[in-house]
Parts: sequence; C-alpha cells; structure tokens
Amino acid sequence: MKIIYTSLLLPVIALIMISCNDQLNVNPKGLLADDFMLGKPEYIEGFITPCYSAIPNLPWSDSHNSWMHGSIRSDDAYKGGAGTSDQQSWYEMEIFTSVVPTIDRNDGVWTSGYFAISRYNTALYALSLLTDENYPLKNTRIGEVKFLRGSTYFFMKTLWRYIPWIDETTARDVEVIKTTPNKIDGADDSQLWQNIVADLEEAVRLLPEEQKDEPGRVNKNTARAMAAKALLFMAYEQDERHQVKNINKDVLQRALTYINEITDQEGNAVALCEDFADNFLPEYDNATKEAIWELQYSISDGTSNGGNTNNGSELNAPSWEPYFPCCDFHKVSFNLANAFRVDANGLPLFDTFNNAELKGHYDTYFAENTFDPRFSHTAAVPGYPFKYDPDLLFQESGSRSPGDYGYMKSLKELVHPDCACLIVNRNSMNVKQIRYAEVLLWKAEILIQLDRHAEARPIINKVRQRAANSTIRLRNNDGSYYLDYKVGLYPNDSKWTKEYAWKALMFENRMETACEGRRFFDLQRWGILEPTMNAYFQKEKNRFSWMNNAVFVAGRDEYKPIPQNQMNWSMGVYTQNPGY
Repeated sequence: MKIIYTSLLLPVIALIMISCNDQLNVNPKGLLADDFMLGKPEYIEGFITPCYSAIPNLPWSDSHNSWMHGSIRSDDAYKGGAGTSDQQSWYEMEIFTSVVPTIDRNDGVWTSGYFAISRYNTALYALSLLTDENYPLKNTRIGEVKFLRGSTYFFMKTLWRYIPWIDETTARDVEVIKTTPNKIDGADDSQLWQNIVADLEEAVRLLPEEQKDEPGRVNKNTARAMAAKALLFMAYEQDERHQVKNINKDVLQRALTYINEITDQEGNAVALCEDFADNFLPEYDNATKEAIWELQYSISDGTSNGGNTNNGSELNAPSWEPYFPCCDFHKVSFNLANAFRVDANGLPLFDTFNNAELKGHYDTYFAENTFDPRFSHTAAVPGYPFKYDPDLLFQESGSRSPGDYGYMKSLKELVHPDCACLIVNRNSMNVKQIRYAEVLLWKAEILIQLDRHAEARPIINKVRQRAANSTIRLRNNDGSYYLDYKVGLYPNDSKWTKEYAWKALMFENRMETACEGRRFFDLQRWGILEPTMNAYFQKEKNRFSWMNNAVFVAGRDEYKPIPQNQMNWSMGVYTQNPGY
C-alpha cells in the first residue's frame, strides 16, 4: 500500500506545512485555513495521508539517519565518507566531542519531528469533527494517527529525553504552546512516558487486526509491538543524570502482555523468515510475516525526484564505480566484526571477542576465524560477494578512506546495483522498523529481568537457529561458503544463570540488529553506554588516530543537547539537558 506514503494531496500539505522556526508556535487557523474541509468525510484522507508520508523520511526513520543516531554513536559503526571533515558534525557526535546545542544535524531533526506532530494533531482534530455514521472508519484512522504520534514522540524522547508534549487539545491554543515546557522543574520524565504509552495503547484498542488490502497501514500488532517497546524503555527508570536507578517490573509485565498477544499468533500472523536475508531484499517488501512495522518506499510513483526513495541509501552506498558513484558512509567497525566471531561450539566470545586484530590482517583474519553467518548479511567485505551475487565481488576501491575507516561496508540497507529499485544511489527498498525477531528478543529480555531466565533460553535459541539456517545465499560459485560459519544453541545446563543469560541476550540483540540503528538505544536503555563506549574508544585509539579525542561522559552523552534554536524560541520555557 505504498500509495499511502507517496500520493500526497498537495493542497492539504500546503495547509499543514509550517515554517521551521514556528513549528510549535503556529496559529492553528493557519493549519486549517479552509474550514470548508472540516467535518466533511470526503476530505479526511487528505489529512491522514500526510501523516503517513511524514514517517519514512523522518531523521530517525530512514536508514540514512537511523545509522547516524543509533549506529555511529555506538560501537557498531564508523561514520565513513571521505574522512572526519566530511559531515563533521556526525564525526563530533561519533566521538562525543564538541557536541554543543548549536551543532549541525540536531535542530533540523527536532524541527522535522514537530512538522510531523503538527500533521498528526491536525488530523486528529479533523477526525474529531466526524461521526461514526458519516465516516465508519473514524476509530481506525484515529488509531493510526495515535500510533504515528506516539511513535514519533518515542523516537524524539530517545534522542533528547525531555521534549514538549503538544497534542490535539493544545495545538490550537498558541498561548498554551508558548508556555509548554519540555521539562517541569523537579519532575522526572514519567509523565511524558505515560503520554506516549497512552497514545500507543489507544492505537492497540482502536486498530483492526489486519489491513490486508492496504498493507502500508499499521494494524493492531504494529501498535502492540510499539506499545511494548515504549513500555520496555519506560521500565528502565533514570535519575536526573540519565543513570538507570530502577527497573520497574510492573511496567515490564505490561510490556510482556502485549508481546504475548503477538507471540501467541506465531505461525499465523507472525513468524521469522526462514532466511535472515529476506529482511533486507526488496523482493520481500510487504511479503513476510517478520515485518511488523515496515516503512514504505517507492519508485516511479509519479512523485518528484523519481519516487519516494529511502534517501539514506544515497550516502550509504559504496563509492564503487561503475556500480555506485558515492559516498561510502556507515562503515562496519572492527569491534562489530569481532563480535560475530564464535568459539568452537558456535557461541559468542562474551569477554574476549575484541581480542582479535583485523587492521592490517584482512588476508588472514577471515580465514582464521569462525563467524556467525549474520556477519556476512551485515557487512560487505572486499573479495567476497556483494549482496549475495557470487559474480560480483566487492572491491577495496569501494572505500573512500580506508585508512580512517577500514574496508567493511554496512550492507543491510543496500541493494544489488542491477536492482530496478535504484535511482543512482537511492533505492526504494522498504525498511523494517520492527521485526518479529526483535519482539522475541524483547520478550527474552523481559523474562530475564523478571527472574524467569530459564524461559528466555529457548526464545534466544529460536533466533539463533534461524541464524544457523541463513547460509543458503552465502555460497561462492563453486558451492563453498564465503567464510567458516557456525551457530551453536545454548544448552540447558547449570551455566544458564541470570547473569549468563543477560550476556547472551545482549550479544544476540547486537548480532540480530547490527547496523539497523538500534545499538545506541539498547545501550541507553540498559544503562551501560559509558562503560561500553569508553572500552570501545580505548581499543579503537590503537587502531585510528582520529579516535584520540573520543570520550563518553556519563550524565551528558546519553542524550543530545536541546537545539539552541529551540532554546531561543522558547523564551526561557525549555530546560537544557545536563552537561550542555
């Protein structure tokens, strides 16, 4: 149902789009200048469509920007490109140095988020003027918009923690907007979490189980999964310096209820793909049971620039003529490559994984180690097939600055250069925003935290078994595998303690979702960003000189600074995050 995301009604967009510096302080009459459209069901889809169209290219949704927020600010990936001065603000965010409220690539992310929220609030107001009789889909559409709004606020909250909550009841009152703080003195962020969860739980209540004829629309499982994710993050309660002070088991139990409602449908509405690769190939767009929330992209759809493509892929493609002209951002880190190494039993090397050295040893490293096969689905490596084509070997020439970032390229968001879904570097492959594998791992995480770690083992093993089965595309022309692959299952023995289970869960999360923009936020939720990132930097400083100034400061770097433009426009209403 890609039309939901791309076929915008331009007159309506003209009504709801607002200027950058006024995204909150906007005259509501300007949002709905033509009152004749209100209360008339024939116009309502013109308010819903822009809500959907906002989501795929929000700066934390497409693969270009999710990697900027969730991958390069973690130990998963390097920025890449033509060196540290290429998109320098991303480099500064990568090493957590010189990150100030005026830093580039921060205010625009905030602004685009509130552009989207303006659309949601406008749509909800328009829907409120209809009746069930003149618009039978009223409740379904309210559920869709509540889902989109709750999800957008969730992602913004993980970036800045404290953000102003504007909903359809306040969006039309300029004076209320002007005086709405992002943080109330002396209060924590619990009320904001409650608002986000309330939107998502209302979506669960209102949405149908399926929207078969229009798969681009969200359904009840999409809302269940997002509600569970928000509750999972909410359960890890933080103090004023962003440190986890408590894990709320009652909130975890609420999340588990939604997850169980999804996992109880396994084999029918939801399931893991047989092959891990299916999640990252365009021919499987809207065609798997694993994709619970799938961001819709399209090509040759009548819109400008040839289609509503995933613009992030434009910079992330390798600089590899004649296949891709630019730009080699988002490079797999040596640390991540090492994380895929396994022991003789095919199990992760929890404490020693990063002892191997890849830099300067490309010729021997891959021959001397055994890997979880998800490595070859995640990283393009010179000398090995690119995107499962044994006749197309990735080359060192695809890397712009190998001395700074090595040769390994993030692969999941890329497509084969012969794909009809390509416009130069941009592609129209959908992005799986939530996969069933993630939902299973959230369930395992919750069970471990609830001291039910024995129940988590078969769930983690289910994900690992799929990884073990995902080697069919990882063969050379002679039938041999690219690398030595092995995945072992965790045995049911005395070694499976809560502590061991937690290590297994954290590793599994990383290998399953590597370079999908999840890693930073997992570490943020678990409260282990500082020790993880500083251990990473300590090792990386021996590999790359540009890492010399890298340091993660606890109590500051868990969140980005509130953009200075927003601080100025709020006229003293907003509170800056600690350390900035």
